[in-house]
Amino acid sequence: MYQMTQEDIDEKAEIIGGVVPLPLRDAAWMLDRDMSRLDTLEGRPTPDQVRRFRAMTPEQQGEYLRHEREHADEGPMFGYLKRARPYAADADIKRAIMEAVRFQEDCSRFLRWDGEYWDRAARNHLAYLWK
Repeated sequence: MYQMTQEDIDEKAEIIGGVVPLPLRDAAWMLDRDMSRLDTLEGRPTPDQVRRFRAMTPEQQGEYLRHEREHADEGPMFGYLKRARPYAADADIKRAIMEAVRFQEDCSRFLRWDGEYWDRAARNHLAYLWK
């Protein structure tokens, strides 16, 4: 069984504590952004989960990941956000999580990271400098 170190516990507390002053939806987005790190700190995925995932076909992996994102409000992020906002209604927390997930998916879908985005950003930056 995985045992968190004191450093892991402190880092997790720092990540969750960092979202406390933010509005609920911003806090949900920040936690969504840091979910990989939080999962790692808590020992997820387990070696068994990794083996099962690697045994899946690419289509099954895609379906699994879609399901995880569609139900993110039922996973560990709910507990993290509830810890940061203990007085927020559960329905509001779940809604904020799903909005954060959709926002991140939209950003990933509409921003092409294959170089075009960075090329455009550099051109716009140079055009701004030469004004």
